[in-house]
Amino acid sequence: MKKTTWLGILFAVLVLGYLVISSFQRQAYRCKICITYKGRSDCGTAAAQSEQEARRAATTIACAQIAGGVIDANQCENTPPDSLEWLSRR
Repeated sequence: MKKTTWLGILFAVLVLGYLVISSFQRQAYRCKICITYKGRSDCGTAAAQSEQEARRAATTIACAQIAGGVIDANQCENTPPDSLEWLSRR
């Protein structure tokens, strides 16, 4: 085989290895947020390396189910949550 083929295979193995290892790492913060927007309610659960990222992701997940469109989603994400439950914290 050519040298470039071996380099391509090595690169693919390294990328795949990184993806597998990073997907099994435990996130430090995990929360569940429930939001009511325009009379509809939903909850979202997310995990991340920081509290702020976990809250933002859980809010986005909850709003994705109850908002219709980009403008509604942005307004929903700025709505104060009905509840915030920390499932795990560092």
